[in-house]
Amino acid sequence: MENSKKSLSYLQYVNKLYERILDEVEVGVHAVDETGKTIIYNKKMMQMESMDLHDVIDKNLLDVFMFKDDQSSTLVQALQEGKETTNVKQTYFNNKGREITTINNTFPIFKDGEIQGAVEIANDVTKLERLMKGNMNTKGTTRFTFDHIIGNSPAIKEVIEFAKRAARTSSYVLIVGETGTGKELFAQSIHNASNRFSAPFISQNCAALPDNLIESLLFGTKRGAFTGAVDSPGLFEQANGGTLLLDEINSLNLNLQAKLLRVLQEKMIRRVGDTKDTSVDVRVIANINEDPIDAIANDHLRKDLYYRLGVVTLFVPPLRDRKEDIPLLVKHFIEKYNNRFQMNVKGLSEEVTRSFMEYDWLGNVRELEHIIEAAMNIIMDEEEIQYAHLPFQYRSKMQMKEMMIPLSTVDHFIKESNDVTVPLKDQMELFERSYIEHVLKKNDFNISKSANLLGLSRQSLQYRMKKLNIESN
Repeated sequence: MENSKKSLSYLQYVNKLYERILDEVEVGVHAVDETGKTIIYNKKMMQMESMDLHDVIDKNLLDVFMFKDDQSSTLVQALQEGKETTNVKQTYFNNKGREITTINNTFPIFKDGEIQGAVEIANDVTKLERLMKGNMNTKGTTRFTFDHIIGNSPAIKEVIEFAKRAARTSSYVLIVGETGTGKELFAQSIHNASNRFSAPFISQNCAALPDNLIESLLFGTKRGAFTGAVDSPGLFEQANGGTLLLDEINSLNLNLQAKLLRVLQEKMIRRVGDTKDTSVDVRVIANINEDPIDAIANDHLRKDLYYRLGVVTLFVPPLRDRKEDIPLLVKHFIEKYNNRFQMNVKGLSEEVTRSFMEYDWLGNVRELEHIIEAAMNIIMDEEEIQYAHLPFQYRSKMQMKEMMIPLSTVDHFIKESNDVTVPLKDQMELFERSYIEHVLKKNDFNISKSANLLGLSRQSLQYRMKKLNIESN
């Protein structure tokens, strides 16, 4: 009896161990018995197929999953025909209609010469498949030309002129600019003004993918290169004859940057797992959202890649450096959302116009568009965008900006000090007094409002005013 208990306990331990191992492996495991009912379904398979265990376990495979008319389940083939398959791509749908693509190794389980079940080991390629399809669909979908770039400021007109000149050649281009300045708009305009305009234009954000996917996506894969790999062209092959835009190039790891540099120099690509090179004719345009020199210093960009890509370097100015373009941009965005929302907004109030010209626009043109769109969602019958229509976040930033003492005032305050040897503690106390007085005056000595802006409680502000001999007026 004691031995039986020990044997049962050991079997339970081994089962728990098997379950843990199955849930930890980075492949999906799905096993069915001789009737097609699921008996093993591990955690990775649940993630790949977006299913819960109770949706699948103890249920017939064909009652849960749907397969295309021209495909049958490799697991069912193994069960019914004893067929073993290796590295077979299969696309099917879960019980919610979601499409799933996997690379399967499937084999039947025999006992005494009869099939007693089947097991499938699957690798998920759904994301890579969607990316490939998505990028194939981007051929010829460029919408922007130089006519779409809005602005008459000298800063933007100079960049447009340089970009038009670059469009005449096939040299690589590096476009430098902060987030929201319109770098892709310039890239599409260059493509559409070049002799490659009828060829593919493919765009890929390098920050949007993990390293293990981006290499396969860029250069393609050779069947059998790794578990689940199939013959698939990468973005360079898809863009052959056209333009490939690599957005946020500084997000690529340095090893991938070295491989990219080789492609740019030799104009040859080698698919992952392949042994032969393929010639490609692709114009690469790369975007970067930080100063290239800073990117090199911070190990975000290889120096040799910068020199190769930066044959033509365009610096797109931030909106704060071309504020004279704000009225034109505002007019364009108001017209755009008037058409979209069936509205009749005429323009901005004087207060909003003045505020826009004072704002720093860290999000650049994109931020301006979002603020106009947000304001027009609030408007009812008004014909002007009023300050109250602007998003709360924008108004909060402007309020804080108004409360700040200019650095010139601080410099003047220090220079006017009679004794330059005043201890730091005393100097800080003098400045604290000046700043609190500044905020109080801005708010007509409203204690509650001033305390809120200073990040203090009302009682704390009153205590500091008393301590620093600040009168409440």
